[in-house]
Amino acid sequence: MFFFDPMYLLFAAPAMLVMLYAQAKVRSAYSKYAKVPNLNRVTGLDVARKLLEAEGLQVMIEEHPGTLTDHYDPRRKALRFSKDIYSTPSVASLGIVAHEVGHALQDHYGYAPMRLRSTLVPVANIGTTVGYIFFLLGIFIGLAGFVWLGVILFSAAVLFSLTTLPVELDASRRAKQMLTAAGLVTEEESHGVNAVLSAAALTYVAALLQAIGTLLYFVYIAIGSRR
Repeated sequence: MFFFDPMYLLFAAPAMLVMLYAQAKVRSAYSKYAKVPNLNRVTGLDVARKLLEAEGLQVMIEEHPGTLTDHYDPRRKALRFSKDIYSTPSVASLGIVAHEVGHALQDHYGYAPMRLRSTLVPVANIGTTVGYIFFLLGIFIGLAGFVWLGVILFSAAVLFSLTTLPVELDASRRAKQMLTAAGLVTEEESHGVNAVLSAAALTYVAALLQAIGTLLYFVYIAIGSRR
Protein backbone atom coordinates (compact mmCIF):
# COMPACT_ATOMS: atom_id res chain seq x y z
CA MET A 1 0.00 0.00 0.00
CA PHE A 2 1.02 3.61 -0.52
CA PHE A 3 1.26 4.28 3.21
CA PHE A 4 3.95 1.63 3.62
CA ASP A 5 5.96 2.33 0.50
CA PRO A 6 9.59 1.71 1.57
CA MET A 7 10.71 4.28 -1.00
CA TYR A 8 9.30 6.96 1.29
CA LEU A 9 12.08 6.21 3.77
CA LEU A 10 14.66 7.03 1.13
CA PHE A 11 13.31 10.56 0.97
CA ALA A 12 12.20 11.02 4.57
CA ALA A 13 14.76 9.14 6.66
CA PRO A 14 17.53 11.80 6.56
CA ALA A 15 15.13 14.51 7.77
CA MET A 16 13.72 12.18 10.43
CA LEU A 17 17.19 11.54 11.79
CA VAL A 18 17.98 15.26 11.85
CA MET A 19 14.67 15.95 13.60
CA LEU A 20 15.32 13.31 16.27
CA TYR A 21 18.78 14.74 16.82
CA ALA A 22 17.41 18.30 16.97
CA GLN A 23 14.72 17.37 19.48
CA ALA A 24 17.31 15.63 21.65
CA LYS A 25 19.54 18.73 21.48
CA VAL A 26 16.64 20.99 22.47
CA ARG A 27 15.71 18.81 25.44
CA SER A 28 19.33 18.53 26.52
CA ALA A 29 20.11 22.25 26.23
CA TYR A 30 16.85 23.30 27.86
CA SER A 31 17.16 20.80 30.71
CA LYS A 32 20.71 21.92 31.41
CA TYR A 33 20.31 25.69 31.24
CA ALA A 34 16.84 25.84 32.79
CA LYS A 35 18.58 24.77 36.00
CA VAL A 36 21.39 27.33 35.76
CA PRO A 37 20.47 30.68 37.42
CA ASN A 38 21.49 33.77 35.48
CA LEU A 39 23.87 36.18 37.22
CA ASN A 40 21.36 39.04 37.46
CA ARG A 41 18.65 36.75 38.89
CA VAL A 42 16.09 38.10 36.40
CA THR A 43 13.05 36.00 35.54
CA GLY A 44 11.70 35.65 32.03
CA LEU A 45 9.11 38.29 32.85
CA ASP A 46 11.85 40.67 34.02
CA VAL A 47 13.88 40.05 30.86
CA ALA A 48 10.88 40.67 28.61
CA ARG A 49 10.06 43.93 30.38
CA LYS A 50 13.63 45.19 30.24
CA LEU A 51 14.11 44.36 26.56
CA LEU A 52 10.74 45.77 25.51
CA GLU A 53 11.45 48.97 27.45
CA ALA A 54 14.87 49.28 25.83
CA GLU A 55 13.33 48.87 22.38
CA GLY A 56 10.36 51.14 23.11
CA LEU A 57 7.77 48.44 22.38
CA GLN A 58 4.32 48.10 23.92
CA VAL A 59 3.53 44.38 23.96
CA MET A 60 1.46 42.27 26.35
CA ILE A 61 3.31 39.63 28.36
CA GLU A 62 1.34 36.58 29.42
CA GLU A 63 1.98 33.26 31.16
CA HIS A 64 1.09 30.28 28.98
CA PRO A 65 0.45 26.65 29.96
CA GLY A 66 2.81 23.87 28.96
CA THR A 67 6.55 23.47 28.51
CA LEU A 68 8.46 25.08 25.64
CA THR A 69 5.22 26.65 24.44
CA ASP A 70 6.78 30.11 24.33
CA HIS A 71 5.77 32.23 21.34
CA TYR A 72 4.88 35.68 20.06
CA ASP A 73 1.34 36.27 18.79
CA PRO A 74 1.49 39.04 16.14
CA ARG A 75 -2.31 39.26 15.95
CA ARG A 76 -2.74 40.18 19.62
CA LYS A 77 0.72 41.74 20.02
CA ALA A 78 1.37 39.39 22.91
CA LEU A 79 4.39 37.51 24.21
CA ARG A 80 3.44 34.21 25.85
CA PHE A 81 5.83 32.25 28.03
CA SER A 82 5.55 28.89 29.75
CA LYS A 83 5.57 29.00 33.54
CA ASP A 84 9.18 27.83 33.87
CA ILE A 85 10.39 30.59 31.56
CA TYR A 86 8.02 33.28 32.84
CA SER A 87 8.94 32.99 36.51
CA THR A 88 12.40 31.39 36.62
CA PRO A 89 15.70 33.36 36.64
CA SER A 90 17.59 30.91 34.43
CA VAL A 91 20.03 31.15 31.54
CA ALA A 92 17.46 29.34 29.37
CA SER A 93 14.94 32.09 30.17
CA LEU A 94 17.36 34.71 28.86
CA GLY A 95 17.67 33.10 25.43
CA ILE A 96 14.07 32.01 24.96
CA VAL A 97 12.54 35.32 26.07
CA ALA A 98 14.96 37.40 24.01
CA HIS A 99 14.23 35.24 20.97
CA GLU A 100 10.50 35.89 21.25
CA VAL A 101 11.10 39.59 21.81
CA GLY A 102 13.12 39.38 18.59
CA HIS A 103 9.90 38.29 16.85
CA ALA A 104 8.08 41.24 18.38
CA LEU A 105 10.77 43.51 16.93
CA GLN A 106 10.39 41.89 13.52
CA ASP A 107 6.67 42.54 13.67
CA HIS A 108 7.15 46.12 14.80
CA TYR A 109 9.58 46.95 11.99
CA GLY A 110 7.71 45.00 9.32
CA TYR A 111 10.46 42.44 8.72
CA ALA A 112 9.64 41.18 5.20
CA PRO A 113 10.21 37.42 5.72
CA MET A 114 7.98 37.49 8.80
CA ARG A 115 5.22 39.28 6.90
CA LEU A 116 5.53 36.73 4.12
CA ARG A 117 5.36 33.86 6.60
CA SER A 118 2.23 35.31 8.20
CA THR A 119 0.64 35.54 4.76
CA LEU A 120 1.56 31.93 4.03
CA VAL A 121 0.08 30.46 7.23
CA PRO A 122 -3.49 29.93 5.89
CA VAL A 123 -2.15 28.93 2.47
CA ALA A 124 0.21 26.37 4.01
CA ASN A 125 -2.51 24.95 6.27
CA ILE A 126 -4.92 24.54 3.37
CA GLY A 127 -2.20 23.31 1.03
CA THR A 128 -1.02 20.64 3.45
CA THR A 129 -4.49 19.27 4.24
CA VAL A 130 -6.11 19.61 0.83
CA GLY A 131 -2.87 18.66 -0.91
CA TYR A 132 -2.80 15.30 0.90
CA ILE A 133 -6.44 14.69 0.02
CA PHE A 134 -5.98 15.34 -3.69
CA PHE A 135 -2.72 13.40 -3.74
CA LEU A 136 -4.20 10.30 -2.10
CA LEU A 137 -7.40 10.55 -4.11
CA GLY A 138 -5.39 10.76 -7.32
CA ILE A 139 -3.40 7.66 -6.33
CA PHE A 140 -6.46 5.60 -5.43
CA ILE A 141 -8.50 6.49 -8.52
CA GLY A 142 -5.51 6.57 -10.84
CA LEU A 143 -5.92 10.20 -11.91
CA ALA A 144 -2.52 11.82 -12.49
CA GLY A 145 -4.01 15.32 -12.60
CA PHE A 146 -5.20 15.02 -9.00
CA VAL A 147 -1.80 13.69 -7.94
CA TRP A 148 -0.01 16.68 -9.45
CA LEU A 149 -2.56 19.07 -7.95
CA GLY A 150 -1.75 17.57 -4.56
CA VAL A 151 1.96 18.10 -5.20
CA ILE A 152 1.40 21.75 -6.11
CA LEU A 153 -0.77 22.39 -3.06
CA PHE A 154 1.69 20.68 -0.72
CA SER A 155 4.46 22.91 -2.09
CA ALA A 156 2.96 25.70 0.03
CA ALA A 157 4.08 23.83 3.15
CA VAL A 158 7.64 23.70 1.81
CA LEU A 159 7.55 27.41 1.01
CA PHE A 160 6.29 28.12 4.54
CA SER A 161 9.15 26.11 6.10
CA LEU A 162 11.63 27.80 3.78
CA THR A 163 10.37 31.22 4.89
CA THR A 164 10.31 30.25 8.57
CA LEU A 165 14.03 29.47 8.75
CA PRO A 166 15.36 33.01 8.12
CA VAL A 167 12.68 34.43 10.45
CA GLU A 168 13.85 32.22 13.31
CA LEU A 169 17.55 32.80 12.65
CA ASP A 170 17.04 36.55 12.53
CA ALA A 171 15.08 36.48 15.82
CA SER A 172 17.98 34.65 17.48
CA ARG A 173 20.47 37.17 16.06
CA ARG A 174 18.39 40.03 17.47
CA ALA A 175 18.10 38.20 20.79
CA LYS A 176 21.86 38.00 21.28
CA GLN A 177 22.31 41.65 20.35
CA MET A 178 19.57 42.82 22.73
CA LEU A 179 20.84 40.78 25.66
CA THR A 180 24.37 42.11 25.19
CA ALA A 181 23.24 45.72 24.76
CA ALA A 182 21.06 45.51 27.89
CA GLY A 183 23.87 43.99 29.94
CA LEU A 184 21.73 40.98 30.82
CA VAL A 185 24.18 38.29 29.79
CA THR A 186 27.80 37.58 30.72
CA GLU A 187 30.31 36.00 28.36
CA GLU A 188 29.93 32.67 30.16
CA GLU A 189 26.13 32.85 30.05
CA SER A 190 26.22 33.66 26.36
CA HIS A 191 27.47 30.12 25.71
CA GLY A 192 24.33 28.74 27.33
CA VAL A 193 22.11 31.17 25.44
CA ASN A 194 23.79 30.17 22.17
CA ALA A 195 23.33 26.47 22.96
CA VAL A 196 19.61 26.90 23.58
CA LEU A 197 19.04 29.05 20.49
CA SER A 198 21.19 26.88 18.21
CA ALA A 199 19.36 23.73 19.27
CA ALA A 200 16.00 25.40 18.59
CA ALA A 201 17.19 26.59 15.17
CA LEU A 202 18.15 23.04 14.24
CA THR A 203 14.52 21.95 14.65
CA TYR A 204 13.50 24.42 11.93
CA VAL A 205 16.23 23.10 9.65
CA ALA A 206 14.90 19.59 10.25
CA ALA A 207 11.32 20.71 9.55
CA LEU A 208 12.42 22.20 6.25
CA LEU A 209 14.30 19.02 5.28
CA GLN A 210 11.27 16.95 6.20
CA ALA A 211 8.95 19.08 4.07
CA ILE A 212 11.36 18.94 1.13
CA GLY A 213 11.79 15.17 1.50
CA THR A 214 8.04 14.61 1.52
CA LEU A 215 7.56 16.88 -1.50
CA LEU A 216 10.27 15.04 -3.44
CA TYR A 217 8.58 11.75 -2.62
CA PHE A 218 5.26 13.12 -3.86
CA VAL A 219 6.94 14.23 -7.08
CA TYR A 220 8.49 10.77 -7.44
CA ILE A 221 5.06 9.15 -7.08
CA ALA A 222 3.47 11.72 -9.41
CA ILE A 223 6.03 11.00 -12.14
CA GLY A 224 5.35 7.27 -11.73
CA SER A 225 1.59 7.81 -12.01
CA ARG A 226 2.07 9.11 -15.57
CA ARG A 227 3.44 5.82 -16.78
